[in-house]
Amino acid sequence: MRPRFAGRLGLADHVTVTNAAVGFVAVVAAAVDPSLAARVILLGAILDAIDGIVARWRGGTQYGPHLDSLADVATFGVAPAFTVVALGGTIGSSSMPWWEQTAWIGIPAVFVATAVVRLGLYTALDVGNSSTEGAQTTLAATLIATGILAGLGPVSILTGTALLSLAMLAPVTYPDLWTRDALVMGVVQGLAVLFPSALDRVFPTVLFAWALGYLLLSPRYYPRDEGKRS
Repeated sequence: MRPRFAGRLGLADHVTVTNAAVGFVAVVAAAVDPSLAARVILLGAILDAIDGIVARWRGGTQYGPHLDSLADVATFGVAPAFTVVALGGTIGSSSMPWWEQTAWIGIPAVFVATAVVRLGLYTALDVGNSSTEGAQTTLAATLIATGILAGLGPVSILTGTALLSLAMLAPVTYPDLWTRDALVMGVVQGLAVLFPSALDRVFPTVLFAWALGYLLLSPRYYPRDEGKRS
């Protein structure tokens, strides 16, 4: 007896499903070392770009956009949120004041909720468009991961997580990346994953600065022409 979905998923879909599994690995890694989890999240961002490339090369399926959003919930919603919780030392802590514990758990929980809403709206309204409303979940997760690897303090990461939760639902239009820019940043992502501490954390720092610049400036200044899937 063959599995129900045997033969129905394309190559890009398999990359997407792998990315969902990477999200789970990031959650497990966060319980051990938030910096390791941040590197795994960036690996997921690379896979997220690869599945778009494969979909254009080999063709996608009708399931692709739905699987992509589900995988993104795991890798760019739950994984970075849990990493922030682990970064705050909330897990297993009995000495942290209740209001501080509430902040360290509540803000990441809101991040997951807004990521789910944003991805649902993206799948329903923006798939196939060259732009999307609200900051991309991949972008938000990349900022959290690179912020951790670049050495930002826990409170700064928590504050950024709260602001990114708002940005994902903000009525601001973000253009898709040009392919050449996506390839360049993919190389930097790979270097940040492999060598996060090299040259005084230069690779995650560059990636963080670029992602922050895109978050703040691209709605107004980034050219909108050739695009890639978010």
